[in-house]
Amino acid sequence: MVVEVGYAQAWDMEACAPWRPISAEEARERDAAGLPYVVVYRAPGREAPLEVRLVSWRDHYVGLWVYDAHGRRTYDLDMRLLDDPSRLLRRYSVGWCYTGPEMAEFDKACPRITVDLFPDGRGRRTEERRGQGGGSYVTSPGLRDEERWMDRPAFGEWPLLSAHVHGPIEPPAFEAAEVAEAAEPGDGDAPATCWRPPRPAQPGPINELFRPGARVTDGYHPEMTVVEPRRVGTLRVPSGLLAVSGPDIDHGDGPRITVPVRPGEYVLDEARVRFRYHCEWRDAEVTATEATAVRLLVSETPAATWEMAFGRDDDPRLFIEKQIVGFDTDGATGCFADAGAWGPLIALFERRLIQGEPDLDGYEDIDDGSMFMQRTWDEASGGELMAFATTGDGTYPVWVGRCEAGGVVGVVVLVEGMPELLPERDGTPTDAAV
Repeated sequence: MVVEVGYAQAWDMEACAPWRPISAEEARERDAAGLPYVVVYRAPGREAPLEVRLVSWRDHYVGLWVYDAHGRRTYDLDMRLLDDPSRLLRRYSVGWCYTGPEMAEFDKACPRITVDLFPDGRGRRTEERRGQGGGSYVTSPGLRDEERWMDRPAFGEWPLLSAHVHGPIEPPAFEAAEVAEAAEPGDGDAPATCWRPPRPAQPGPINELFRPGARVTDGYHPEMTVVEPRRVGTLRVPSGLLAVSGPDIDHGDGPRITVPVRPGEYVLDEARVRFRYHCEWRDAEVTATEATAVRLLVSETPAATWEMAFGRDDDPRLFIEKQIVGFDTDGATGCFADAGAWGPLIALFERRLIQGEPDLDGYEDIDDGSMFMQRTWDEASGGELMAFATTGDGTYPVWVGRCEAGGVVGVVVLVEGMPELLPERDGTPTDAAV
């Protein structure tokens, strides 16, 4: 079987074609420099590629996409280069089992198998059975070490994975593809449809959630208008280390997320939106105001950037596309707290809320209609904890805002998920009422 091998700076996912083809020599140079490039494998007489390899060593990433004869992706393999430069972790894979040639690529009815692996031996295999019966079946992969890892091949010596999928009888013979056009220098102007290395979840319009007049949608309500943030109180952080965590989770190792700030007392407020909707039981249009986020305001300086905060065990090299990390909660509760007094503050929270001790010094229920519910304080250090309600259980990212100079200006938790920003009317902010 003859397999043609070509190189390019990127892969256009929409066109299913290479973008800016390059020579093998230039691809080798990009490989050595850690710059992104792709390798395309084709068989004569076949329109769709056999597979596409996506390489970006600076992002610790190698991906592999296998295609069938109909041009549908049938297998994705996400590999990561970690501490050992000689081998790659088979981090994440998805296989689609199309039931016929008429089924569209990534059809929701297509059965698929996902394998999620971690370097410490943990993993999960999820088989999604579509159609009659449906449902998902989750198990431990039970893979040997050599099945989790593969040796890192030298440039140009990658094995052809699609040989196992498409099943050629004889070993493939590789031939270099002709470069149809000269590649221009640089890769910063690649179209949005081109592949890029996986990124964790990105911040949405967080600044706009605190700007009255901004228009957003949560996907359910077509239009919501941001109103003035509601100031709830303050939080003392004398240690200079802010904790953001779920107070209802086991904290044997301390708070899930910590953010260094200047020692001091900081404003706590809520982002709010107003919207109209049809109330069925009243059979009328009504106006409602709801909180979308809670914030610890470190500075009045606007945030120039937002970033997702990582815990001490989070490794950015392992993140798959749009993955989130944050604090977990089983009781729809999060908290801001002084990490320096974390132990005493959590102990007070548990004694009152879980054990039900009445009239407890250092504890206060908050009943002002805000998302904040409980407050505890440590007399010895002066540190405080403020617990707030989320809209459910699960994992909540913590977003850290920074000014142009890099200093922390705010820490935000979205209690309703990330909304989408709507265009302003006539180029000007909308009114505070919808």
